[in-house]
Amino acid sequence: MITSRLLYGGGTPWIRQLNNTGCRIHQLPVHSRNCNNYIFGNLFGCIRSYITSNKNILNKPESVIKNYSISISNNDNDNNRKKSDRLLTEREKLANEDLDDPEAQASLYKEMLRFGFPNYVVSRFETQGVSSNLECFRLYIESLMKLGQFEKVRSIKRQKLFIDPYQNFINDSKSSSISNSNSKKSNFGSKKIPIHVIVTESKLVLFVRFLKWSVFIVLILYLLSKLADLIDESSSILPNSEFANKTIHSVKSDVRFEDVCGCNEARAELEEVVDFLKNPSKYESLGGKLPKGILITGPPGTGKTLLARATAGEAGVKFFMMSGSEFDEVYVGVGAKRIRDLFTEAKANAPAIIFIDELDAVGVRRTTLDPAYTKQSLNQLLVELDGFSQTSGIIVIGATNFPEGLDKALTRPGRFDKIVNVSLPDVRGRTEILKRHMRNITLDLDVDPVILARGTPGFSGADLANLVNQAAVYACQNNAKTVNMSHFEWSKDKILLGAEKKSMELTKKTKDVIAYHEAGHAIMALFTPGSVPLYKATILPRGETLGITFQLPEIDKVDVTKKECLARLDVYLGGRIAEELIFGEESATSGCTYDLKEAAKTAKAMVTKYGMSKKVGLLNLEDDIENCSPKFKDLIDNEVVRILKESETRTRTLLASKRQELDRLAHSLLEYETLNANDITKVCKNEELDNLKNY
Repeated sequence: MITSRLLYGGGTPWIRQLNNTGCRIHQLPVHSRNCNNYIFGNLFGCIRSYITSNKNILNKPESVIKNYSISISNNDNDNNRKKSDRLLTEREKLANEDLDDPEAQASLYKEMLRFGFPNYVVSRFETQGVSSNLECFRLYIESLMKLGQFEKVRSIKRQKLFIDPYQNFINDSKSSSISNSNSKKSNFGSKKIPIHVIVTESKLVLFVRFLKWSVFIVLILYLLSKLADLIDESSSILPNSEFANKTIHSVKSDVRFEDVCGCNEARAELEEVVDFLKNPSKYESLGGKLPKGILITGPPGTGKTLLARATAGEAGVKFFMMSGSEFDEVYVGVGAKRIRDLFTEAKANAPAIIFIDELDAVGVRRTTLDPAYTKQSLNQLLVELDGFSQTSGIIVIGATNFPEGLDKALTRPGRFDKIVNVSLPDVRGRTEILKRHMRNITLDLDVDPVILARGTPGFSGADLANLVNQAAVYACQNNAKTVNMSHFEWSKDKILLGAEKKSMELTKKTKDVIAYHEAGHAIMALFTPGSVPLYKATILPRGETLGITFQLPEIDKVDVTKKECLARLDVYLGGRIAEELIFGEESATSGCTYDLKEAAKTAKAMVTKYGMSKKVGLLNLEDDIENCSPKFKDLIDNEVVRILKESETRTRTLLASKRQELDRLAHSLLEYETLNANDITKVCKNEELDNLKNY
């Protein structure tokens, strides 16, 4: 009969086999060490599994991995064996329950040595994760000695892995004697034998520690930033600083109102101020007061600065001019000081005019997030304009492109009493401006400022001055004696369409597509009622376009009718439909991207902004379209699609009926590259183009 039990040695299962002749210890093979019965603590179940599956191995001691035979007296009875088995099982259970308790491990080692299992002691001691102390080490050395592993003991001593107290155990183990007092004394470590401790903290503790340090660092950074702001705001400018003592001088103005063209209404309002400065008694006799401030608004290039200069020149008073950006420098307080110095100098030279260009740079609307130094200049300006200290005889003129961005305290009556809006010039204004700038240029007899003014809607005074200058430069480059109309047309095209890309190479197929595309636009603009008059068509690449058809209104338009909107849609779609008619739908190109975008924008404006859809009704939903219901949004989308499809049908029908004109115009564009409105009309009538001027 075979009696077996499972032992645990440092993570390694062992089988103790008892029979009538003796006892053997078997280390379980690798494939049986992880049996579920052992994992869940059922020792005897694991023994039964091992005995059942490894009977041949147990009956053949030489075939197992490790087989140690230990003689046991044949006179031991079964009761003693059961008692020893029970004792070893209890000690092993206690040791396995707390692997960090070296005393429990030492107790197990003693019992194993007492019952003759030194190999188990060696295996468990050398297993990582099982705690040990000096007593465990003594039992380990003793086990090595019993197993006859003297070379291993000497190797431990040679490698000096253990210093004096441990070496004493090695030496004493050879004679099998050791004092209990030394054993107990060495358990606590010493200066020569320190005890190494690793403290493992939980994730919560680590997170709390990280949070504390993060809060501390953020607090330090916040305090440092506040300290820097405090130092910056409290810093003072030295009296002799070049930033603080920038000299402010008055400027003499030679500009008169006759030099200002294209803004008669704005000029009339400023003429009233000039009359007040020249004849103050006329107004004071009836209790009238001189306005303290005049705010000139309008798009860039409309002549706001020129009007201020003309006002000072007509009044004959001192003129102090500064830009809003000049009031702020790298140091705090410079802006406020310069404003004080400016008004002090103006008071000393009263009556005077102070002109602040780009007023929005210093008078922008304040918010709670603005730093203190940005508010100082504005606060000082507000005080100077309408404070306890009266500025008698001083008029402040400010100019800005963004009046909506100014602080409300700055634009109230009492500071800026009069607001003058300078808009873009109309046809008459553009004609006056062109005549003014052409006075110093040698012109040809064919130059007509009225025609140029009609062809430049939306041009500001600065744009018109640039047009005249570029025409004169172009004439000089061509060695012309006078500046003729072709030079002005070239200059206008360059401003409107961009510079020509003469070096750009295009294939014949691409040129054909571009020619028919632009011819489609031109045919629709020429034959669609309500369209804007045709101006020019070209297939020369300019700016970001490969070709362009340009339309110009005869007069400035301030509104648009439904007929004109539909005509605009037809002209937008003319290029794409022409490509499809000539080359087929599959060969239509992406050159219509801008046209389709503008067509969709116009159709949507007709439905949501202009009230030109019967199904949607007379509604302006431009700003509230997001608040509409999904069903109503679908209705709007359906109306936009309907309008575009109807426009597509009209365009396709018209181009199909004008196929001959379309072909002739496309071929002429390929030959001449650029055609004006008169040339296009002649081509459509199949007339010869004599004396063609290729603008």
